[in-house]
This record gives sequence, C-alpha cells and structure tokens, in this order.
Amino acid sequence: MNTTLNPAESKTLIDTSRMNAGQRAALEMAEAARDERRNTGLAAGLFFGEPDFKSLLPFPKQSFEDRDQGDAFLHRLEAVLDKHADPDAIDATGEIPDVLLEELARIGAFGIKIPVKHCGLGLSQTNYSRAAMLLGSRCGNLAALLSAHQSIGAPQPLILFGTDEQKAKYLPRCASGVISAFALTENDVGSDPARMKTEARLDGDHYILNGEKLWCTNGTKAGLIIVMARTPSPDKPHATTAFIVETRWPGVEVVNRCRFMVLKALYNGVIRFENVRVPVENVLGGVGRGLKVALTTLNTGRITLPAACAGLSKRCLDISTRWAKSREQWGQPIGRHAAVADKISRMAADTFAMESVVRYVSSLVDKDKNADVRLEAAIGKLWGSEKSWRIMDDTMQIRGGRGFETAASLKARGEAPEPVERLFRDSRINTIFEGSSEIMRLFIAREALEPHLKIGAEAVNSTLPWKRRIRCAMRAACFYSTWYPMKWLPRGAGEIKELLHPDLMPDLDAIVRLSRKLARDLFLAMALNGPKLEKRQVLLGHYVDVGSELFVWSCALAHAESRITDASMPEHEVAKLVRLVRFFGKITRERIAASFAKLRAGLDVESWKVAQEV
Repeated sequence: MNTTLNPAESKTLIDTSRMNAGQRAALEMAEAARDERRNTGLAAGLFFGEPDFKSLLPFPKQSFEDRDQGDAFLHRLEAVLDKHADPDAIDATGEIPDVLLEELARIGAFGIKIPVKHCGLGLSQTNYSRAAMLLGSRCGNLAALLSAHQSIGAPQPLILFGTDEQKAKYLPRCASGVISAFALTENDVGSDPARMKTEARLDGDHYILNGEKLWCTNGTKAGLIIVMARTPSPDKPHATTAFIVETRWPGVEVVNRCRFMVLKALYNGVIRFENVRVPVENVLGGVGRGLKVALTTLNTGRITLPAACAGLSKRCLDISTRWAKSREQWGQPIGRHAAVADKISRMAADTFAMESVVRYVSSLVDKDKNADVRLEAAIGKLWGSEKSWRIMDDTMQIRGGRGFETAASLKARGEAPEPVERLFRDSRINTIFEGSSEIMRLFIAREALEPHLKIGAEAVNSTLPWKRRIRCAMRAACFYSTWYPMKWLPRGAGEIKELLHPDLMPDLDAIVRLSRKLARDLFLAMALNGPKLEKRQVLLGHYVDVGSELFVWSCALAHAESRITDASMPEHEVAKLVRLVRFFGKITRERIAASFAKLRAGLDVESWKVAQEV
C-alpha cells in the first residue's frame, strides 16, 4: 500500500486541536523539520514487523584501500596521543595543551571527513568512527572536542547544506585547526526550539543577531559557530535559521566558561550575541530551515557518540579482564567467581554488539552520503550510551575501592594507575549529550509510528472534514484487515538466514518472530489509545527498547558472520565468537521479555498519577 503523502498533507497527520499554544508550536516545528523521506531501513522494518535484512547481509565490508587509509591515520593519531596527551593531567588542569592541539591539527584530526579539495583528509565515516573509538578509549575531553567540532560543529552542516562559496571559505579553516561549535541550547530551550529567544532581523544585506546561547560546546575556543536563531515572519512566527558566525566579529562575547562534574577540559560556555552583523551569504541551508539543518546534522553526527562509547567499553573490558585474572580472593582469581564472570560475559557481548552497530551505520553513510540513517543512528546513540554506562558501572564494581581511587593516588602508592574513576565520571554525560535517552525514545517512537500515522492518523484528526476522516478510516480498515492477521502467521527470516553460520540462523528467525510481535502490540496500543498514545511516553519507551534490541541483535549476527568469513578464523576462534554472539542473543531475549512484561504490567498510568501527587 502506498502511504506517501505530499508535504502539505503530512502536516495534518497529528491532531493538535487539544494542545495549548506552546505544545502546538513545538510539535508543528518538529514535524516541519522532519526528514520527509519514507524511512525504509532495517530499523523501520523491525518496528513494522517486516524487517529487510538485504542491506545487512552480507555485512558491509570496508574496502582494503579505505581500511589502509584509516590505519595510517589511526597510527598517526595514536602516536600523537601517546606522546602529547596525558588524559589525567588534562582532567586535573581542565586544559588541553596548545602543543597537543597543534599536533592534532598537523595530522589532520580537525578535518577527518572534510574533502581533500577543501584541505581535509577526506576519510570515510567508518574511519572517522574508528578514530572516535580510539579517542573514546583514551580521553573523554579530546573525544568531545573533536566530535563537537566535526560532527555537530561547522564541518558537518557545511558539507550537508553549505553553498560552494561557503565550503571554499570555511572548510579549509576548519581542517587547519580552527575550532568550531554549534549553538542551539538556551536558558529556557533544551529540546523545545519553539521557545527560542535568540533572533536575527534582516537589515539590508546583513542580519542583526541578538541573543544568548547556553552550553555551547567548544564555544570558548571556537573561531566559527553555527548559530540557530529565530527569523520570524507574519506567516511563520517561529521560523528558525542557521547562521555561520565568526567569533572575531564585533558583538560576539564569551560570557562564561561552564564547569561540570565531568569533562573538566570541556570548552563549553555561555555565548552572547549583541547586534552582530551577519552577512546574508552566511545563512546556512536557507532562511527558515534552521531546525532542518540542526536535526539533519544531529542525525548524521549522532553515530559518533556510540563510536566513542564502543571505544570506552573496550577499554573497560580490558581493565576488567586483566583485573579479574590477576586479583585473587578466596583461593582463586575473581574472574572465576560467578558473580564477576557474569558481569564480564555481558560486557563482552554488549561491547561486540555496540561496535557492530557503529560499523553498520557508518557503512550506510559511506555507501550514500545522504542516506537516511535517522532511526539507526538514534538507536545506536540510545542503546550504546546506556549499555556503555552499565559497562562502566560494572567495571567500577569489579575494581571495587581501586575503581573509586584516582589514577594519581594509585600510582603514588605503587599500583597500576587504571583511570576507572576518571572514565566513570566522564562517561556519565553520554546518556544526555546529543539528545537525552528520554528524547531519543520519543524521537525513535515518532519515526516508528510514521507508517501507521500515514495510514490511519487522519481518521482520528478532529481538525479534518468528516468525509476525509471516513475515507481514511475505510482505507485503514482495508489495509489492517490483511496486515494484522498476516503478522500472526509463523514466519522466519527465509533464505537470507543461510548467509549466516549454521549456529546463528535460529537467532535471525527469532528476530523476525519478535519483530512481528512488536508490530502487533504497537498497532494494538495505537488502536486502544488513539491520539492519547503520544502522552504515554513510558509505554512508548518500552516498545522502543524492544525494537532497539532487535536492531542491535541483527547487527551483531551479521558482524559476527563477516568476522568469521573475512578473517579465515581457526575453528576454536570461530567457536568462541559464535558462543559470544549466541550468548548475546540470550541476554537480548531476556531484556526483550522484561520490556514486554513491563508493557503487560501497565504501571505507567499509575506512576504518572503518583508523580503528580508528589
């Protein structure tokens, strides 16, 4: 069934008649800025009960040439980090040494994905993600600096939306080491851009920019900032536009450097713009399209954070396994005690799966720079940040008092200076950065519901004429009378599962069965709740968690198969990898069952009432 609507019709999908003005403005802005393409990727198919594994199996391979280029850069990056980066000293002083920034600029670390013609390295998304893994395993401050500069700072939106003139002017500067930042958040604006107060008014061939931005990462060091500001017009009072702003211009002021519990060397600040004259040629992506620029930039750049989380998780696994082998209690290494062994096994399985997701989503971007990876990247960010935090917490538990003790203190009394305490502090922000877990669940839920909204939302939209609503209801009834019964038929993954190792084939069948159950339950939730489902955020979050687990599980299976076939592994290594991935499948089933149990319990309504009373 063709469910595509034209842009004018798409604005009517969600009934806003019962919302207050603030809710209506926020929703309409978010809907207008959504990617209008129909999401046909694996993640969307899993939520709809019709997963298509063709883009996943066989698992996308990095070419020899691309891997070789990445290896060369990673070798240079690692050498610079080894010689010039002392993460504990950076944490203690709250500053990144100038010599380190200069060395990073020298090897091209500020222009990893910037095209060669604009003086960058022109490396692939996969190699950029590999660099993020390395940085995430070493120093959260450096990972934040370089990812904020390249993933959400000037380079990414310039590559996606910049004119040829803008690219020629600013990308070489970014590649040379001129740090960039992204300014969206304000005092009263987190994930609700309809409340934005920063404003730009057209004055001849310039815009006059006024306002103040909060928590602008890299802002205190930046030479360039991508600034989001309101550009209201009579018909679009909440229109938002993105501007390229140079911090050397009159009226740009760093008001305050913000200090945090974590990431002590984060160059994050409050930036004030007072009558800043911005040339019209510095509008990025078109007037009124600022939120589109922001959301699209975040969608593509969001995969950087789970890449850093994967690197952090690998570091934690290394620290934990070495300690589990060397530390003895009650006559044997602690790794032989079941309570510790269970933590390590789950760490290993989740870490492998995390890297699998990063590599798959990165490969999609490499295949098509304009690929629609919004769902896949959002799931990677949500799942990766939450699981890496659990891994970090378990590492702290395994290390015990030595995890709580600083690396400097450990070193002073003659023990190995494992930086668990610093890594623990720095990793906590990951479930908040670039979209909190709560916002990610709502974002993923909205995208997962899109096919159903296109099919049946008009039927319950009280702002539409009755005839139109009735026609929609009849179309929806016709569609679901076939679609829903089909989701009860027992079906596996079909012939495509034969691309997997024989011991992994049943897992792919299980993913298809659980995907169909997820689709059935999600449809029933929509039918029972109607427009009120939008308010049941906890309920939606459980469905999102199930779909996310299925997506990650799929990536882990395919990645394992590629490792087995590409590396010509010895049989005993194949057996170990298969055991690891099958174990991951079992703990994934465990987590999915827990989410379905929470759905059946239906505590979200009661919890909301209790919260209001509190």
